[in-house]
Amino acid sequence: MTENKEIEALFRLIDDPDEDVYNTVSEKIISFGKEIIPNLEHFWENVRNEETQERIELLIHRLHFRDLTQELTDWAKNSSDLLTGAIIVSKYHYPDMQPTQVRQSIEKLRRNIWLELNSYLTPMERINVFNSIFFNYYKHSGVEIGYENPEHFLINKTLESRKGNAISNGIIYQILCQLLDIPVKAINIPRQFLLGYFDEQYEVLNPSGHSSEKIIFFIDPLNGQMYSHKDIENYFKRLSVPPTASYFRANNNKRIIQLLLHELGKCYDNENNQYKLNELISLANILDE
Repeated sequence: MTENKEIEALFRLIDDPDEDVYNTVSEKIISFGKEIIPNLEHFWENVRNEETQERIELLIHRLHFRDLTQELTDWAKNSSDLLTGAIIVSKYHYPDMQPTQVRQSIEKLRRNIWLELNSYLTPMERINVFNSIFFNYYKHSGVEIGYENPEHFLINKTLESRKGNAISNGIIYQILCQLLDIPVKAINIPRQFLLGYFDEQYEVLNPSGHSSEKIIFFIDPLNGQMYSHKDIENYFKRLSVPPTASYFRANNNKRIIQLLLHELGKCYDNENNQYKLNELISLANILDE
């Protein structure tokens, strides 16, 4: 955006100690939209006061967040594909990230797994092939969910480092399965992010059957380990929780991205980053159905 006298005057007031003045100036700057970001960045480079630089950084963040909110809203209303949703979440941290790089990484994984698959493989054999490429050949690994490292939740950093938690690994796992026509979907098992391998024929013949009966086996996206129904029954017994049908239903893509936003928000549950937690909760609320 070209500098003009109005923008110059607004920038001179960014460091005004009067909060009311600063708030008015901020709202006016935000109203220009993301086109003003290069001007703010240039101004930041020529300012020596750290507090003023922090205010400029916050303004740039607010501009990116406004765009991100609109992008997520549009995603929820339109295609809602899982890969695009995960990319939007990554943009919260990396607003200038290139989605093309993420898509190319996914396509490379898809192609290499596809080359090893054929129509004669059983469901377990298909997942063994998948796991062999994903975990052994590409060396993707899993880390336990923790809230000290937000990057473990982000698809771009998980693909780059080949290390993610159950949610980020699970999202990549499901995206690849969707592209490969493998009926693997995230389900609602308490305190876990597990995937189920769904029996598509059973779903067609018994649409009203119990949700658990539609799943052939379960997959842990941390390492690809497969679990039987007996394993899951034992897990519910340890939790002293009855295995109701809702736990075995496939999550839709909006629900998965909503969970990702809530879990990412927990990385900022502290005094210094409370505004980030609030922003991520507000993004998650957009996906309420």
